[in-house]
Amino acid sequence: MRPTHPRSFRAQADLLRRQFLQDGGLPFTDILTEGIIAEALAAVVGWLDRIFSPLVTLWVFLGQVLSPDHSCRAAVARLIAHRVGRGQRPCSARTGAYCRARQRLPERFFSAVACSVGRALDARSERRWLWKGQRVYLFDGTTVTMPDTPENQATYPQVYNQGPGLGFPIARIGAVISLACGAVVNLGFCRYAGKGQGEVSLLRRLWGLLAPGDVILADRLTANWVTIHMLQQRGVGLVSRLNKAHRRADFRRGRRLGHEDHVVRWDKPTSIRSLDRAAYHALQDSITVRETRVRVTQPGFRTKSVVVVTTLLDPRQTTKEDLATLYRARWNAELDLRSIKSAMQMRELRSKTPEMVRKEVWAHVLAYNLIRTVMTQAAATHGVEPRSISFTAAMQTLAAFQPLLAHGAGGGADRLRVYRDLLGAIAAHRVGDRPDRYEPRLKKRRRNHYDWLTRPRAEIKREMAKRRTEK
Repeated sequence: MRPTHPRSFRAQADLLRRQFLQDGGLPFTDILTEGIIAEALAAVVGWLDRIFSPLVTLWVFLGQVLSPDHSCRAAVARLIAHRVGRGQRPCSARTGAYCRARQRLPERFFSAVACSVGRALDARSERRWLWKGQRVYLFDGTTVTMPDTPENQATYPQVYNQGPGLGFPIARIGAVISLACGAVVNLGFCRYAGKGQGEVSLLRRLWGLLAPGDVILADRLTANWVTIHMLQQRGVGLVSRLNKAHRRADFRRGRRLGHEDHVVRWDKPTSIRSLDRAAYHALQDSITVRETRVRVTQPGFRTKSVVVVTTLLDPRQTTKEDLATLYRARWNAELDLRSIKSAMQMRELRSKTPEMVRKEVWAHVLAYNLIRTVMTQAAATHGVEPRSISFTAAMQTLAAFQPLLAHGAGGGADRLRVYRDLLGAIAAHRVGDRPDRYEPRLKKRRRNHYDWLTRPRAEIKREMAKRRTEK
């Protein structure tokens, strides 16, 4: 896509970058560059520079996913207010043009910008935020639901034990997240159930961005022979939990490194369903892994011991205590996904087609990465770690400053002062260091109680209409 007016492209790019503190004399202002935006726009063809240009559409879309009101009507209303505030002619209040503009933008445009921002932020993370000088990436999966339309049901079917018209289409999402700064560096979609639709299969599609020397931190599903072998072939380390459904730890075997800490050989399974015969015989006969048992003595914790499986074999470089501390950090993946799904309200999507569902997810990921960029700027400015800053508070503070940022907040020194005040307010909201906290998974507040929808809605509505006419 080549914009007709380069000045218009630059002005729209500056507006988008200014919303997330990507200009001025601040750190990490080279994350969302004009080059990244222009490279993503290469996937856009046949577009005219009208009101809803690609960048304006992206700007409105980001405001939509960040707002508590996710409606298109509210998104268009915010654009009208922005244009009027800048002395421009207001556009139509109808949402048709905006919805068609979102549909015309290809999914590659959203995914390219979101991944580029996440990877650029991770690449520029300060060394003191890394784990023992190594980059660690969290991987975890989650699910999202979407409107019950025929298109969504065909691509992402509902759970098999739900009757027709009673459930919602459901998709599985897998995310690779930087432990240092919390940015999502890659994301994948698949169905909830079926062959090749699990979290491990998603990880194998996404780990191409990992470089030799990186470490992947994941749950026990990844601790299988094939995954560990493939990661070792790529030079990528793994820290996971022993999957007791497949193996048992016997610390009487192998090379002893310490108490309940040893290096052991895992023989190749007799069969691997995901591989054909030729690929199976091409694999080596065994792999070498390290197993260490971590005792949990904290009262209130359900788990009393964890067997950590890793390919980091040297006990001098990585002690047993290092592995225990690192595996405990895996919980950050749950917190990051909760931030996207709960704080940003991505648990239940609104789009009615599979392509728009994926675009909506990518828009949430882009907004999440841009907020993480602002949090990283606040951390670098005030000498704290990005993980110690509250994501929800950062999102709320950024939303409160949006009117100032949208209208330029003055120029030069005035804009920089606003930016620094914003970063100071974000850095002030720290996450409490409560590693041993435990709470019951119970709710106190009672909500309105309604019966469950056990039959199709249309059938129940027909019965209600029939009773009404009988009266």
